[in-house]
Amino acid sequence: MEKQDVRIIRKGEEDEMEIYGYKLCRWKLTLVGIGVILTGGFLVLLLYWMPEWCVKATCSSSSLKDCNVVLLRTTDEFKIWSRAKVRIQLVPGRKPFENMNFKENKAATNGHIIPADGLFEMNGTHFKSCSEDETVEVRYFTHHSLKYYWNDEIQNFDDLKGLEVGVFCSVVHTRHSKGINKKTQDYRRLFFGVNEIDVKVPSSFKLLVKEVLNPFYIFQLFSVILWSTEQYYYYSGAIVVMSAVSIVSSLYTIKKQYTTLHDMVAAHSVVKVSVCRDRDEVEAVLSTDLVPGDVIVIPANGIIMPCDAVLISGTCIVNESMLTGESVPVTKTNLPNPTRNPDGVENDAVYSPDEHKRHTLFCGTNVIQTRFYSGELVKAVVIRTGFSTSKGQLVRSILYPRPTDFKLYRDAYLFLLCLVLVAAVGFIYTIVNSILNKVPAGTIIVESLDIITITVPPALPAAMTAGIVYAQRRLKKIGIFCISPQRINICGQLNLVCFDKTGTLTEDGLDLWGVHIADGTSFLLPTDNVCTESLVKSQFVACMATCHSLTKIEGELSGDPLDLKMFEATGWILEEATEEETTLHNQMMPTVVRPPTQFLPKHQPATNQDMELYELTTRYEIGIVRQFPFSSALQRMVVVARILGEKKMEVYLKGAPEVVASLCKKETVPSDFSEVLEDYTRQGFRVIALAHRKLESKLSWHKVQSVSRDVLEKNLNFLGLVILQNKLKEETPAVLEELRKANIRTVMVTGDNMLTAISVARDCGMILPQDKVIVADAVPPKDGHVARINWQYADKPTSSDSFDINAEHVQINMEGMNSRNLQTEHYHFAMNGKSFSVITEHFLDLVPKLVLHGTVFARMAPDQKTQLVEELENVDYYVGMCGDGANDCSALKRAHSGISLSELEASVASPFTSKTPNISCVPNLIREGRAALITSFCVFKFMALYSIIQYVTVTLLYSILSNMGDFQFLFIDTAIILVVVFTMSLNPAWKELVSQKPPSGLISGPLMFSVLSQILICIAFQALAFIWVKQQLWYEVWTPDSDACNKSAAVNSNSSHLGNVTHDEHNIVNYENTTLFFISCFQYLIVAIVFSKGKPYRQPCYKNCM
Repeated sequence: MEKQDVRIIRKGEEDEMEIYGYKLCRWKLTLVGIGVILTGGFLVLLLYWMPEWCVKATCSSSSLKDCNVVLLRTTDEFKIWSRAKVRIQLVPGRKPFENMNFKENKAATNGHIIPADGLFEMNGTHFKSCSEDETVEVRYFTHHSLKYYWNDEIQNFDDLKGLEVGVFCSVVHTRHSKGINKKTQDYRRLFFGVNEIDVKVPSSFKLLVKEVLNPFYIFQLFSVILWSTEQYYYYSGAIVVMSAVSIVSSLYTIKKQYTTLHDMVAAHSVVKVSVCRDRDEVEAVLSTDLVPGDVIVIPANGIIMPCDAVLISGTCIVNESMLTGESVPVTKTNLPNPTRNPDGVENDAVYSPDEHKRHTLFCGTNVIQTRFYSGELVKAVVIRTGFSTSKGQLVRSILYPRPTDFKLYRDAYLFLLCLVLVAAVGFIYTIVNSILNKVPAGTIIVESLDIITITVPPALPAAMTAGIVYAQRRLKKIGIFCISPQRINICGQLNLVCFDKTGTLTEDGLDLWGVHIADGTSFLLPTDNVCTESLVKSQFVACMATCHSLTKIEGELSGDPLDLKMFEATGWILEEATEEETTLHNQMMPTVVRPPTQFLPKHQPATNQDMELYELTTRYEIGIVRQFPFSSALQRMVVVARILGEKKMEVYLKGAPEVVASLCKKETVPSDFSEVLEDYTRQGFRVIALAHRKLESKLSWHKVQSVSRDVLEKNLNFLGLVILQNKLKEETPAVLEELRKANIRTVMVTGDNMLTAISVARDCGMILPQDKVIVADAVPPKDGHVARINWQYADKPTSSDSFDINAEHVQINMEGMNSRNLQTEHYHFAMNGKSFSVITEHFLDLVPKLVLHGTVFARMAPDQKTQLVEELENVDYYVGMCGDGANDCSALKRAHSGISLSELEASVASPFTSKTPNISCVPNLIREGRAALITSFCVFKFMALYSIIQYVTVTLLYSILSNMGDFQFLFIDTAIILVVVFTMSLNPAWKELVSQKPPSGLISGPLMFSVLSQILICIAFQALAFIWVKQQLWYEVWTPDSDACNKSAAVNSNSSHLGNVTHDEHNIVNYENTTLFFISCFQYLIVAIVFSKGKPYRQPCYKNCM
């Protein structure tokens, strides 16, 4: 047998999938058609529910190159199947970036055509020379809003890449900065499609059909038809009404979610943009016409970005709240052009939106204003469009969320399978009993199928949903909004919560505690005031006043809170050049800072005639010539500035103290630098280091604009430290103490300094005073030496106190969180992002041990936060993540329960959003999650017992060829079951978190014992009553003409009414029926009370209220 062709698409991505090729098979289609007819259409439904079966039943295996249907399966633990039809498109070339006149050139793996010089060539004449007869067939399919085209080089389907992969920075400037012509744009649009994130709101009819075809509603439809044949019209009608209400409610919710998302995405999605053509022409087009390679002009008054684009000239002030959840404006500078530098070829790097995000304008972000020089336009090259953009990826994560993996849901399916097996036993018993009693074949079929509808209750999904709906409503009342209701139950299982530090555990703002200025090889005394005459012209204050990314928006200073606090401490004034000034002067400084005149030294001029010259010479201004914004990867920012009247330019740098010190001349760094830094960080201060150097006079303004960052960031003079205080939020210690008492582990994940993070962890109670903290400092392999880990106590970080710790020195119980080993409970591991990367790459066996006892993770990049969440989940933690949304979006989505404290647009991807900007929402969410989880258990157990009780009742009645009546079924389901289910779900959450964890699944000893014992009790009482009633003196065996339960009426009836007597052909009115009906009704109520658990997760039933 030939092995099936299987490949991987989107390798390494979260939605990585296996892909199989198939071709439609006529004889299989014929067989399926016959099967559909014979099954009355049920086979169509089965194939609709099971994409894998559908493809294999109608197609034969084929190579991917020749297939016309593809079968996709995710490679994660869920193994979800989906199918897609392969379509054919007629286009003039096979690839979007193909050079039409150079077909012999080989293609790069990313789909770009690379000529001999390694650069791309775009020319309108090339496209024009390709006639209509030269069109080729290109095969593709669409899945989850992305197109996958066939790639001959890799012999696989591949999603289209724009300019974000495999393009060097130099190529962006040399080959993509001029723009493309209309013909090339039209050609590329054939592949990339319309630049639009189109969230289609399905029609109500389409949603209705999709909802009705749900297996649950199909089963209900089957049940209603079956009951109607038994003349249970009232009961059937009641089920139809309840189902209709459920469907309408579900349709309304789904439609509202689609509409909300559509409105959010559609806002500003289609705008007019100016596009540069290849002949220096500027053309106005709709943003929907944009393709990768287009060069757009960013207007001075700003724009909502309709695509992802890299800035190639000018500077932009951007609000990225849609993307990051942080409303602080950021400065975007143009992408450095390596070809302008003497060593540019060596420094050339492949462009990456992540690594060069400070030069990238992302789709959906708001460009507030622009700056430019010499009358140049602010230009950006389009790199991604549509669903491939950053905003498109965010929308895709909402449209196609990752499935929820929770033990409760897995166990629920197993429990339903057990009920189906019980139903099968009843099915067989009914058939055998009916045949022995010579019951007509039609009656046997109806009654045997009826036992199945009784055992598997159609109302089970609706009943299970009720508790979650009530919990969602209660969460909304306390300001927590949920876009993924199924995750509420998972919140009840959280046993670890990761917290961001700044803005989450601590206040957003920073207070300047003081400065510690360096003087040669030592520090001066710290001071809290820099607004003095002695310091006003110092390099230290100049660095504080210039090294920032602040800007004025509508006359108000705006930017990063840290930059703002440092600049305000200087008391200086910031002035930005107007648009007219920038255009008029070739070398106009875009931003100027100066101290107020009262801060400057006061010297009286000799004569009145020298006054004018005096004012000119005493003017002290610094112009910011060039700015390299703060990079979280580099942990620093740098600016080039020039003091008015000076020939040489100055470099000012600020950043993480360890990084800044490494870039400075050793002789300028104080000898006690490490001790002073450690002292401040141990007290929980945020410390920023400053440095400075003078540039050579030969470096002109124009040369500075093209010089690389590396050239500037060396041979610096260390200036000193700025100490800032980041206060804990008032609620933080109490919330963490509540979580600690509930045995819920807390972890800090921050981008701040290690010792600062440890200090804050101690201050807020995350690390207790008596606990030891061990710092894991991992060193990557270098110069032939293997990677190693240096271990040291955080309280004694000097080299003399460092020691080698391995798994034997610190005993770590790998069996999980229930360890009571006192030795391990008093240890916490701490590490930074660099060490975390080395450990996850070179010490995989240590990763589980470290994350089991790691409490502080500092200097963590956004992707490392996500990786940490995954590692914690791998050791069987239910992980919650709480952050302000700035750099936590990915981790918030990846965690079992992500809680965003930001209400901005980016938080829409987080399952939960809190209106309260502090962590007090975390215990509230866990409490409600526990209540909802226990409610789900209660309802599930009750519904299971309801099925079994009714199953036993009907089975006993079947033994005497009897059954329950229409109104009896109606009374039980509406007056008892429906009321009980919806009131049982109303219990509010218990007022405090307890250390006892709720069960995570239905298949556990206590729960199974509870259910089985109740089943046995119910069976015993019904069987006893069934036997006991037959032993009574007044008992009468039922006959079709008897009226056993109403003898007095039968005696008093006269002959004139005999013709009107209705015969009880279904044997409903009998003593056994009446006895079992009353017994079962009481059993439903008793079981509801028994299973309605209150303390310690829910409040008592008498506190239920709508």
